[in-house]
Amino acid sequence: MTENIVFIGLGSNLGNRKKNLKSAINKIKNLHKISLISKSSIIETKPVGNVNQPDFLNCIIKIRTELNPGKLLSKLLQIEKKMGRIRKKKWEPRIIDLDILFFNDEIINTKNLQIPHPEILKRKFILASMNEIASKFVYPKTNKKIEELFQKYCE
Repeated sequence: MTENIVFIGLGSNLGNRKKNLKSAINKIKNLHKISLISKSSIIETKPVGNVNQPDFLNCIIKIRTELNPGKLLSKLLQIEKKMGRIRKKKWEPRIIDLDILFFNDEIINTKNLQIPHPEILKRKFILASMNEIASKFVYPKTNKKIEELFQKYCE
């Protein structure tokens, strides 16, 4: 089977945020056909959209998986649900948020899944974390390395 390289963004702003991130990473690592390659530092960030909520802790993990994007998304949504996330409206506080940021160098636009994640260039913490663990990764929509995008948008 094909091995895919995937970057997943994690965020939490409810409860013990650090414990939530660690728990989610462990649950992802324990999924069948997934191995953890690396993890960025944890960054504290202000909320976006609905700013009247607690700050987030965020990080990014790089994994290797045989799962396809749809199956991986399904597994991540199951983890969110098991951890107590209830989806009511956009930009609400959440115990855990798991987003597929990149799936190899693929560009996917379906009703349920957009890869690369559409907010990457608007979120400095994503570029900073990606730059930490994968500065040479090429952003498929611009054909620029993460380190170039980080310099352009974050410095």
